[in-house]
Amino acid sequence: MDGEVERSLDRAAETIADAEALLVTAGAGIGVDSGLPDFRGNEGFWRAYPPLQKSGISFIDMANPVWFKRDPELAWGFYGHRLELYRATAPHDGFRMLGGWGAACTKGSFVFTSNVDGQFQKAGFDGDRILECHGSIHHLQCLDHCGGITRADPFEVVVNEETFRAVPPLPSCPRCGALARPNVLMFGDWGWLSERTDAQQERFAEWTGGLGDARLTVVEIGAGTAVPTVRMTSEQLAHRPGATLIRINVREPQVPRDHIGIALGGLEALREIKNRIG
Repeated sequence: MDGEVERSLDRAAETIADAEALLVTAGAGIGVDSGLPDFRGNEGFWRAYPPLQKSGISFIDMANPVWFKRDPELAWGFYGHRLELYRATAPHDGFRMLGGWGAACTKGSFVFTSNVDGQFQKAGFDGDRILECHGSIHHLQCLDHCGGITRADPFEVVVNEETFRAVPPLPSCPRCGALARPNVLMFGDWGWLSERTDAQQERFAEWTGGLGDARLTVVEIGAGTAVPTVRMTSEQLAHRPGATLIRINVREPQVPRDHIGIALGGLEALREIKNRIG
């Protein structure tokens, strides 16, 4: 570990220990240490889903709501596999560290994430203090638009590992029985129901609006520039007087002037910071 990284870790530990409010912002990279696949680029996606490579279907191609009408068994093969994977995955120990740091802040903490996997809730974070800007795979909406958003809990999606197609029956709307889809914002998605995320956004705005001049630390983990929503949110909040951004990203750690970039993986960086805080 070089001297620059050591100094950044020291600064990060001091900043977190001094924080009065903690905002955790997270992209897909935070889940890699829990064993979740990295979809960065087609090669990463195809390593996770080899059957789709044979068809030449990329992540952007697959993460499109058109498949639920064109080929619902393939659509639920992809999203059903992800749903069951996220259900079976235990959040790594870094989530516990973040939760403890937030609990020590007088103004508490909030999570802003582009992930749809529900890992923060599984790790024990307060669901009312989480904003999932792309929705949640653990919630469903009706393709016939008959109603609102429901939980995916009653459904188990069985996927044929060779064909990567879901085995019927597929998840359905509890109100009308029509085919359901995840309440996840996909590419080219004009049908996503945003009510749940809108309510989260309102709670987030209320929390940030009540911070006053509290010392805010933003800890961003695993958020790249390809989908910049998380990074933009981090930097927007870091512009507050007295706020500091700690960006943990092994590939893209660059930060605005006077903020902290750490070129390590998420769990490694959090452990190093914890060791320094004590």
